[in-house]
Amino acid sequence: MATRTIDTLVIGAGQAGVATSEHLSKGGVPHLVLERGRIAEHWRSRRWDSLVANGPAWHDRFPGMDYPTTRADAFPDKDSVASYFEDYVRMIDAPVECGVEVTALTRLDHRPGFRATTSTGEVEAARVVVATGPFQKPTIPAIVPPTDDLTQIHSADYRNPDQLPAGAVLVVGGGASGVQIADELCRSGRRVFLSVGPHDRPPRAYRGLDYCWWLGVLGKWDIAAPRPGTEHVSIAVSGAHGGHTVDFRNLAWQGITLVGRTESFDGKSLHFSQDLAANIARGDANYLSVLDEADAYAAANGLDLPEEPEARVFAPDPDCVTQPLGSVDLRAEGIAAIVWATGYDLDFGWIDIDVFDDRGRPRHQRGVTPVQGLYFVGLPWLSRRGSSFIWGVWHDARHIADQIGIQRSYAAYQAGRAEG
Repeated sequence: MATRTIDTLVIGAGQAGVATSEHLSKGGVPHLVLERGRIAEHWRSRRWDSLVANGPAWHDRFPGMDYPTTRADAFPDKDSVASYFEDYVRMIDAPVECGVEVTALTRLDHRPGFRATTSTGEVEAARVVVATGPFQKPTIPAIVPPTDDLTQIHSADYRNPDQLPAGAVLVVGGGASGVQIADELCRSGRRVFLSVGPHDRPPRAYRGLDYCWWLGVLGKWDIAAPRPGTEHVSIAVSGAHGGHTVDFRNLAWQGITLVGRTESFDGKSLHFSQDLAANIARGDANYLSVLDEADAYAAANGLDLPEEPEARVFAPDPDCVTQPLGSVDLRAEGIAAIVWATGYDLDFGWIDIDVFDDRGRPRHQRGVTPVQGLYFVGLPWLSRRGSSFIWGVWHDARHIADQIGIQRSYAAYQAGRAEG
């Protein structure tokens, strides 16, 4: 099979790859986008059935197109998000080829450029943009050994309550996924335990405006790096049921038993850290700080927004917070399944190029690596807090496309001098 050549190869046709393709086309850069599944595959096959976006439709989109069937202030479901990107690809006529997996990426020998080994043959490119996103390798801590009488799945593989065996469920993780899955399981009639670690919990909306708007005007989407100690802090936020502020107290009063971080297993019982109250207090402090900043901004800018004093009123602490469980006997409590909503690791084992640090993370500055012609888009905190979100990745992709255009102009100058 003949080797194909292209100026720029984009690997991945999720939100990062589609955004990159748009900007490359605007810059006149010949390119090819390869996707091993379908466009926006993770939105289709790595999300639970009832998932909706955690941002409203007016915000979680690209500037060039609105959602056709979702109200601006509503939260699109996962199928609507996937269809949105399919429609976007058609609108910009992106050169996407689906069903093509890139299995290896190396540098060319003794000349610039790269070789991608794919399921349909080899592709050589002067430049490569890796746009495979942040959700690559589901992570399950090695705490509970696999057994036949206990189902353990990652949130990436959870679909709905009927998927799990009868019995109680422990959900580990107090971020957006863990909170929403625990809530769904509880509403389905399951007995649910929710293991809650350190987290931020923003208001869904305040004084009539969504949290995404407040993050924007307060400059928080553009923060260039997380505060020390917050790199792995989960964000408890939800667009489910029309969007609502997550308060773990309310989940407990709804019937969910809250516990602290899951620490160990002795073959019979799971043991939890005694940090539940501290974690909830930390979330409260984050929540109240956003309200304080929003009030200050509204006052400083003369915004005529409705007051919302009830937003500062919390439900009383439930017994599971004031008298937290230190352990749970799985059999005695009838726990038949654990859903690990414990995040993802990066997986770039298919890239054989010296561009990664000792933790497997690419070395880069705003997605531009030290290896000439190799770029990354779609990673968390690539350039700012919003980098792994739909609107944020669009702006990061524009920067990468600009850098590619600059390098192509230098290459064209060199080629012109050689011909002259």
